[in-house]
Amino acid sequence: MKQFKWQIILIVAAVVFFFAWPYFNAVELPGDGFSTFGSDTVRAEVTQIIEEGEVDMGGRIQTYQIARVNILEGDYAGIIMEIDYGKRQVRSDDYLLAPGDRIVVSISKTPENVINAYFVDYVRTTPILWLTGIFAVSIILISRWKGVRALLSTMFSLYIIIGYIIPHILTGEDPLTVSIIGSIILLGVTLYLTYGWTLKTHAAVISMILILLLTGALSALFVTFAKLNGTGDENVMFLMQMMQTPINLRGLLLGGMIIGALGVLDDLVTTQASAVFELHHANANFKFRDLYNSAMRIGQDHVAATVNTLVLAYAGASLPMLLMFSLAHGDYGYLVNFSFIAEEIVRTLVGSLGLIAAVPLTTTIAIFLATRAESLGKWEQFLGPEGSGGHSH
Repeated sequence: MKQFKWQIILIVAAVVFFFAWPYFNAVELPGDGFSTFGSDTVRAEVTQIIEEGEVDMGGRIQTYQIARVNILEGDYAGIIMEIDYGKRQVRSDDYLLAPGDRIVVSISKTPENVINAYFVDYVRTTPILWLTGIFAVSIILISRWKGVRALLSTMFSLYIIIGYIIPHILTGEDPLTVSIIGSIILLGVTLYLTYGWTLKTHAAVISMILILLLTGALSALFVTFAKLNGTGDENVMFLMQMMQTPINLRGLLLGGMIIGALGVLDDLVTTQASAVFELHHANANFKFRDLYNSAMRIGQDHVAATVNTLVLAYAGASLPMLLMFSLAHGDYGYLVNFSFIAEEIVRTLVGSLGLIAAVPLTTTIAIFLATRAESLGKWEQFLGPEGSGGHSH
């Protein structure tokens, strides 16, 4: 199997080089020169609380603080400034500033050259790093080398999104095309990196590519049918104001639908392909219909749970908005007509249709490969064994 591991390494290296070279040498991101979210913020450390009291914020009494902070980076590093926390804006009473706290502040200069600092948020790098470390150690302890490969796959996924998909969309390329190409490369490489060069992985990758194309077609059809233009998200409107290069907003919406289905699609096609190969290995006398029916019973349960998970995930993300609408005694039948709601509904249902189609498609492709595994002969050294469990012939 050493040659297969080297093939995987070469695939990853080739793809990284392919996308990294044009990005670092040719892709020039537009929009330089304007301030956006996070661009004018710096880290600071609270050195002293000089005032604390209560203030009435429109009938709500909350605690406020005036604190001295030491700017830790940027042009004003080492300078002591004063900030107010909760005196001019509504805030949660869960946390109060204390000396030694690391926070993020925004620094601005008035036309009279007066420099002001404002509280933005807490620095959360340390707890997030601890959580990430615990997660990485846990997955390695449970999955061993496969866990290491899964972590590498995750980093590669982030690289493709940040290093390829986002820069090429910002330069004006069609977001749908970029998202589909990036998604195919992303899932193809990560699946091989995690599960190895096997027939099972081939079945999952082929199915995944076909389902991504189907999901893209369904998304384009129903986005047009529902007259959605991609402006439902307020961040899109902000992006339009900042960008000098025009972006296809409808394509951006479609691309977001494709990327949003990736994680669940990865899990579904891999699990279904694994089920087919395990069933075939357990009973090699199964004919196509028997193997298909058995695998589909597993897939039916999986897709039902997966679709429910997908719907609940979107509902959970929209819970504050749904609470506000219910508080105003709104009609939910009328609510679906708003673009920002309709976009999420179309995203959820189109993604679910792709997942539903993935079960019979992956089952068929996996059966085709599994039933021919014993007759591969010399082709096995190129296509690999059945799966990572060691079922080779």
